[in-house]
Amino acid sequence: MPETRVEVPEMVMLEILSKLPVKSLTRFRCVCKPWCSSFQTPHFITKHHQNNLHNNNLNLLLKRCQGNTRDDIYYFSQLSIEKGQNFSAQHNIHLPFFEDCWYAPVVSGPCNGLLCLHDADKVALWNPSTREFKTLPQSTVQLPPSVDSSFDCFGIGFDSQSGDYKVVTFVSNFFEENEDEGLMGDWNHQVELYSLKTDSWKEISVPGVQPYGSPLFNNYVNGFYYWQAIGDSDDLILSFDMVNEKFSTLPLPEFGGSLAEYYLELLEFNGLLGTIVYPRGGTDKSFDLWVMNGSWTKQFSIESLLGVERPLGFWKNGELFLESLDHELVLFDPSTRELKNLGIHAYQETMQIIAYVESLVPINGRSERKELIIRRPAGDASN
Repeated sequence: MPETRVEVPEMVMLEILSKLPVKSLTRFRCVCKPWCSSFQTPHFITKHHQNNLHNNNLNLLLKRCQGNTRDDIYYFSQLSIEKGQNFSAQHNIHLPFFEDCWYAPVVSGPCNGLLCLHDADKVALWNPSTREFKTLPQSTVQLPPSVDSSFDCFGIGFDSQSGDYKVVTFVSNFFEENEDEGLMGDWNHQVELYSLKTDSWKEISVPGVQPYGSPLFNNYVNGFYYWQAIGDSDDLILSFDMVNEKFSTLPLPEFGGSLAEYYLELLEFNGLLGTIVYPRGGTDKSFDLWVMNGSWTKQFSIESLLGVERPLGFWKNGELFLESLDHELVLFDPSTRELKNLGIHAYQETMQIIAYVESLVPINGRSERKELIIRRPAGDASN
């Protein structure tokens, strides 16, 4: 009996392929040219990312410094998400571009699988799924002459109308005191915006408040990036709309305390802006999660956790990654109140968890190999 050959329609084949991990798709690019071309279309890239979001296919990076001081080199560890592997480190990733920087580097995002890495005036985009890395060009925006300028409070986001990825940064210009010319020391501020489509920076209007701090969690939510900020007399939240490129403000939740007594960290939580509030002092920690959905609402509280220092991020079923007082990575399960030590150590308060969804989004950069980025197996030791 002759064999019957079944032709799978192209649309059905692409639907199946859009559910595969990036690592598999990278291998399949060599199978045939039409597949390679299809994987690069905006439709396939969007469909692939939406499938990963729908299935909650998260990946984990841990930024840390393992030495005895903050001056030691920071690196990333790719953590295993397989059951039974206890989030052990699979690979350690070193980024030479940031090795001579102070905080090496601060991470903003993710946004559709992309991370913005920055330290001072060094800025890069990184897609850890496709292993593509792009150093952003130096800004051509005019700065005042003969001043010390600092670049901080970066943010990354997606403009859904133009299909563009953007990076915003605040520039602080310090004018030194000059007694001979009768000049007092002073500051002024500028805001610069980068477009991936044009690969260039431009200056935009400065908001009436000043953001501060480095993000501990992902502060990008549905086309907006958020910072804590200080106004004329109070603390508030500053937001930036990636589509209309405008700033606006909203109040902090009324959590019953002051920022002198409590830490308040912004984060994305189930597609909404959230804040996690916890006391600055004491060994008996509580964590309150507030969510903005028209107004601030307390979502839940975690009471009386001993031996933990600070939160690092939520996992798939509401579990919370934390840093212990011994600077170990631990995982708290609210359903059982079990606190599990994951056996990963870092220098005090240098750990940052980055949970991201795999993405094929191109950034017009270069491969990690060409950027001399080193990925080494972590070996048997998870720490």
